[in-house]
Amino acid sequence: MGDDRALVRREPQPQPLSVAHPPPLAASYNDRIRPLLDAVDKLRNLKVMKEGIQLPTIVVVGDQSSGKSSVLESLAGISLPRGQGICTRVPLIMRLQGRRQDEIPKLHLEVNGEIVHVDEDHISDAIVTATDVIAGSGKGILNAPLTLVVKKDGVPDLTMVDLPGITRVPVHGQPENIHEKISEMIMEYIRPEESIILNVVSATVDFSTCESIQMSQMVDKTGERTLAVVTKADKSPEGLQDKVTADDVNIGLGYVCVRNRIGEESYEKARMEEAKLFETHPLLRNIDKSIVGVPVLARRLTQIQATIMGKCLPDIVKKINEKLNANVAELSRMPKNLSSVAEAVAAFMQIMGSAKESLRKILLRGEFDEYPDEETMHCPARLVGMLNRYYDELQNCPENDPRTDFLLEELKVLEEAEGIGLPNFLARTAFLTLLQRKVKAVSSKPLCFGVRAWDYIEEVVIRELMRHSENYPQLQSWLRRAASNLINKMREKTRARMMETVEMEKLTGYTCNPEYLAEWNRMMTQQNLFMQVINDEYRPTTMVLEGIGQVDVRHLRNHKQLAQQAFDLKMRMTAYWKIVLRRFVDLMALHLPFSVHNLVNEEMEKDIVGELIRPNGSGNIERMLEEAPSVAGKREKLNRSVNVLRESAKVVARIVDRIAMDGDYSE
Repeated sequence: MGDDRALVRREPQPQPLSVAHPPPLAASYNDRIRPLLDAVDKLRNLKVMKEGIQLPTIVVVGDQSSGKSSVLESLAGISLPRGQGICTRVPLIMRLQGRRQDEIPKLHLEVNGEIVHVDEDHISDAIVTATDVIAGSGKGILNAPLTLVVKKDGVPDLTMVDLPGITRVPVHGQPENIHEKISEMIMEYIRPEESIILNVVSATVDFSTCESIQMSQMVDKTGERTLAVVTKADKSPEGLQDKVTADDVNIGLGYVCVRNRIGEESYEKARMEEAKLFETHPLLRNIDKSIVGVPVLARRLTQIQATIMGKCLPDIVKKINEKLNANVAELSRMPKNLSSVAEAVAAFMQIMGSAKESLRKILLRGEFDEYPDEETMHCPARLVGMLNRYYDELQNCPENDPRTDFLLEELKVLEEAEGIGLPNFLARTAFLTLLQRKVKAVSSKPLCFGVRAWDYIEEVVIRELMRHSENYPQLQSWLRRAASNLINKMREKTRARMMETVEMEKLTGYTCNPEYLAEWNRMMTQQNLFMQVINDEYRPTTMVLEGIGQVDVRHLRNHKQLAQQAFDLKMRMTAYWKIVLRRFVDLMALHLPFSVHNLVNEEMEKDIVGELIRPNGSGNIERMLEEAPSVAGKREKLNRSVNVLRESAKVVARIVDRIAMDGDYSE
């Protein structure tokens, strides 16, 4: 449970019981731990546990017939509901507070936020009625606490949570999964490290097979926060001393053996009979007096309770402050609840401004600190990758393979372009005809690339707009639509530009790039060898040409007159076509960043903001004034949480101040 110093004194070990004068249940230092108990009770009433702050709690568990209710009756000095089946159907928080002997006992129930006062004679019926209000009048259970406050002379200052007894076989009217539901409830309460488990077991059973013990062992393997109460000691005294001293089941806080009240015995009579039993019984009198009797149990529980509270309080203070600061910070980050059109316009402009800045970082500057591990948002790198793949597609498409039907197309074009003129003169129309055919064959690829690029940019733009407007979901569908419309305009501009480029490439064959002539001259050095293969019938018909690859020229030996011109035309086109493909890619590489720059810095504001503030777009701004239910719910939840945590902080601050002023609160 940690090494924090306890905030209360250690109590001396309990003295041997006196049959004539059984000791009172209330511990002598109740007035010292009462402030701690009150503080924890106030925190529990504030429902701070719903904020994830665990409170130190004594949780009472046991099998259905273990005598759990009788133990609690003995501690509280009141009668609890009894009968067949499950009597405790909801968690019962029992707050016991000692009073002076001359004060009148006061009891009340806290049911669904209401206080119901009741007298001792009718408390059992009142608990049954309150349970029915919470869990219904059937026999089912519900994890919704009922609080019982008992203020009377002689009771120890304790707060405990009594849970339904473990039952395995459902009786008529109980759900078939009653065992699973009870087990789940018990585990929820005993799992936190702040919980002390008060495990009530009957002396008549084997402790190692007791299900409540097994459940304790699952969450408290060392037993350091488990105390066992052995009931019905008078029913099965044989071997009990060995069972509680051997501790075969890891009960770290030890055992207390008790005798519960029988029949109509008064509580004082029951305590006297209990003291007499452990003083005179031939088997039970040998059990150490420091672990027998309800008074010993009461003192042990108050000691344990004080210790756990002392250890847990610093951590509770820390967790309350941390959760409070976190909730206040989250509340401050939430959008202001807009109340006028002017505020809505200002909020919208802030959304657009922050979205534009993020897009500048992501799309233009290539900064990805907002998405360090999300490669899809490293946009310039992704666009470069797309451009490289686009160039590969252009290069590797079947229409660009120069080996296919080598020179046949060139020959046909030359024959069709033949006219009156000088011999061996290459007609310009032949070159343009070939160029137009090749451009037409790949013309769809620039257009397709433009679509793919803008699809990707659209995803990024919409994602950022949605991220920066997440607090205004009522506006997001309009923003998404407006952004899509804008991207469609940009996509159409790119399409028009690419179509224009394609048409320009068809009309004119020109470049000032010196690589064209250098490449053409290099490939033309192979022309003599090529013509020798064409003219020599005995040479192999396959050859390897630089820039072309391996070709078969058998079919060209019947076209010796035009073969030389066809070869020249092929080399010119091969050298020039590399320039054309690069221009397709280079142009897109220039056009895209320019278009994205305009999109982010000009078009977004002009289109989206302009559309919003024009007369027929004002409804979109007004929608911002209608806070979305999810945002309103979150704001309400945070405000409620902050109020609870602030009140809780005040409660713990007061008790911490009191401890700091009282030098006696030390170990």
